[in-house]
Amino acid sequence: MVSLKRFFWDCLAFVWQAKRWLKNTMKLSYTQNIVMGFFLVIMLGTMLLMLPIATRERNWIDFSDAFFTATSATCVTGLMIFDTYSHWSLFGQLVILAMVQIGGIGFMTILTMFSLVIKRKIGLHERQLMVQAQGMLHLTGAVRLIKRIIFGSLIIEAVGASVLAIRFIPKLGFFPGIYNAIFLSVSAFNNAGIDLMGRFEPFPSLTYFADDFLVTLTLSVLIMLGGIGFIVWDDVLKHRLAFVKYELHTKIVLVTTFTLMLFGWLIFFILETPASLYGLPFSQRVLQTFFHSVSLRTAGFVTLDMTAISEGTALLTLILMFIGASSGSTGGGIKVTTFAVLVLSAIASARHKKATVIFKRNIDSDTVRKASAMLIIYFGVVLAMTLVLTMIEPFTMAEALFETVAAITTTGLSLGITPQLNTLSRLVITLLMFIGRIGFLTLVIALGGKQHEPPIERVTEKILIG
Repeated sequence: MVSLKRFFWDCLAFVWQAKRWLKNTMKLSYTQNIVMGFFLVIMLGTMLLMLPIATRERNWIDFSDAFFTATSATCVTGLMIFDTYSHWSLFGQLVILAMVQIGGIGFMTILTMFSLVIKRKIGLHERQLMVQAQGMLHLTGAVRLIKRIIFGSLIIEAVGASVLAIRFIPKLGFFPGIYNAIFLSVSAFNNAGIDLMGRFEPFPSLTYFADDFLVTLTLSVLIMLGGIGFIVWDDVLKHRLAFVKYELHTKIVLVTTFTLMLFGWLIFFILETPASLYGLPFSQRVLQTFFHSVSLRTAGFVTLDMTAISEGTALLTLILMFIGASSGSTGGGIKVTTFAVLVLSAIASARHKKATVIFKRNIDSDTVRKASAMLIIYFGVVLAMTLVLTMIEPFTMAEALFETVAAITTTGLSLGITPQLNTLSRLVITLLMFIGRIGFLTLVIALGGKQHEPPIERVTEKILIG
């Protein structure tokens, strides 16, 4: 245990020193630091997973396989070429779990924890990085929020693991039960969708516990807590149940998340009752449709055979995956706030209103433009990469579309084609997972650097729309 702990801190120290060297030599911007930080974590994980000690058969694996797995874990996606339990050794599984934790709550959060442990003063540069990495609205209280994120995450994961251990210990034994409970709790909270259920059968996800209320409801709570975002946590802890005192961001996240959950639950129940859930007791249908309404929007755990779902449910799943979780959370997608702003803007436009208003607050036009840009960019990338996959792989359009959306939204849901991807396809999916975790706009800013507006104002002219 001591050697593993020392190894973990040595890895963090390596990333820290590499980041500082890049900062001093390349003069990276805050956004470029974030992108480079995630890339360094992925490369470190890749090197560790390539070691013979990382696999059960004690053999070296290809760089492309290790790189794909490391990216999927760090970007909390969950798309896997190999079954996590049957292919990776305990060392390999712990590396994957560490990358899930780092990728979920953010590498800057982990590095801040490292600084706090060694009692190093956190400077303005690191504070600015924390604000941008976590999507905070203000610089004030950044370190305090980071501490809450760290300790809050660990407490929630510990409680979730304790509850799951009630079920796993009788089934698997004391130590395997605790280990599986911790792994699943961390994976669920970070919306990674990675599990060790391969001990029962390859790639089963949670089908073995489809009728287990304790496991599915515990995971649902963990997924929701990880998916609402750390900024929402802080606001709720500050104002408790006083909804009127919440910031506008918190109100939109909570209302939109709750609405999507209920909408998905109802539609899943209607569509799948005569299909994959036919013949099951009413309580089981309610349980499984609720779990999938929560999980398929961001985490990717399933208790159903996804190849057996109806076409309507498949379409609904794509929509929910595309929307995703909240900004500043462990989940992906275009984010629920983006979706809410787009819907509100469309309603305001249809009513010929200039302002987009919600909860008696006006949403600024810059936010609306960014939301529209996010939708168009993500939609365009999904279509383009789906086309690429259909050109280089013998997959159907539905299979390629599922894989593309699951990658860029970091949901990790697949129709079973991930292990069949060739090297080029893996690179495409790897790029999509990376884009999905850091955000496409963040990547564009990082690659393009600062943009300067021309010191002139162009002539305005109207065109026809619709």
